[in-house]
Amino acid sequence: MSFETLSFKTFADLNADNKTVLLRADLNVPMQEGKVSDTTRLDRIIPTIRALQEKNARIIILAHFGRPKGKSPEDSLQPVSEVLSDLLKEKVAFISDCIGDEVKKKITAIQPREVAVLENVRYYEEEEKNDSNFARQLAALGDIYVNDAFSASHRAHASIEGLAKLLPAYAGLLMEEELNALQNALENPKRPTAAIIGGSKVSTKLSVLNNLVQKVDYLILGGGMANTFLITQGIEVGKSLCEHNMIDEAKKIMATAEKSGCKILLPVDRIAVKEFGKGVPYETVATEALPADMEAVDIGPATIEKLRGILATCKTVLWNGPMGVFEVKPFDNGTNGLAQAVAELTQNGTLISVGGGGDTVLALERAGVADKFSYLSSAGGAFLEWLEGKNLPGVQALMDANKKAA
Repeated sequence: MSFETLSFKTFADLNADNKTVLLRADLNVPMQEGKVSDTTRLDRIIPTIRALQEKNARIIILAHFGRPKGKSPEDSLQPVSEVLSDLLKEKVAFISDCIGDEVKKKITAIQPREVAVLENVRYYEEEEKNDSNFARQLAALGDIYVNDAFSASHRAHASIEGLAKLLPAYAGLLMEEELNALQNALENPKRPTAAIIGGSKVSTKLSVLNNLVQKVDYLILGGGMANTFLITQGIEVGKSLCEHNMIDEAKKIMATAEKSGCKILLPVDRIAVKEFGKGVPYETVATEALPADMEAVDIGPATIEKLRGILATCKTVLWNGPMGVFEVKPFDNGTNGLAQAVAELTQNGTLISVGGGGDTVLALERAGVADKFSYLSSAGGAFLEWLEGKNLPGVQALMDANKKAA
């Protein structure tokens, strides 16, 4: 998706006085033993809720949780609504369904500035089918639709795409923040720009790599996927994770990069082990000297130093994925070292840094720099699909609604 001509209605355009606003949020938070274990996604929608309260709106939150098969109690949003109530420090009503006359009746009892959470929209299979009748039943509950769930906007579902076609549709504050950050990082960046892409497999990020090499000046590869590019160049990777069946694809990406003027940067040294595990012996070896009986589990200090120098010349960086097996110390040193370099440059005001997707947020949190990046996306799959250049149905629906209103 190209955000170069991004145009959607925002809160600056919204008159919600005494209106019922259907707020599509992402409440799909981690749970352990029936309790919310990480409130990050809830924390990030609070500014939108507060802004709607200031506009004297009734706030009815629509969301999904998990992948329920029918109305399974373990996938209820009630526990999440209780935590949201604690975070807001005010009562949040929970309505045990998301469509129907009884729900309508309960919504009429909600006063301006009050908040209610509807039950999991995925309790109905029509949600994921983007069923138009289901969307109409949702639309009947409110006057205005606000999408603040960028992280779910790669789904063409009824509460994401369908609703935007039926009610006046606006982007929430988090949605607007996400889109502006992504637009500034890839579609209209300050150059030179770099993308740091890690992870285990080229196959899972093939479209991402193909798109990025046409848009960035440097593509920095780490993790297992770097091995596939190394072996493509005839470099021994020993027992390291490597997708031999992706060598032809790696060659194509390298050819596209050369044609586009993008330089692919691979590790010049590695941290290697004979058997992977906690507390195992390890050594630093030059990339071209990796023994056949060892596997690489992280980038080495020379690589970190080289990349620090490259990043110091850049104005924008995108980050997705760790540089090594960051879950096990000390094999998080590569990720941590590079993350700290990005954070320092960001804090110095010389670099715009945007990260997101998969393990990225966790890795940057463990590196102690999550709050030092310019922007950290709350999205996983949507962030990756955006990196691939794919159309995001939820975003497109907001843009279409804006054109329709105009």
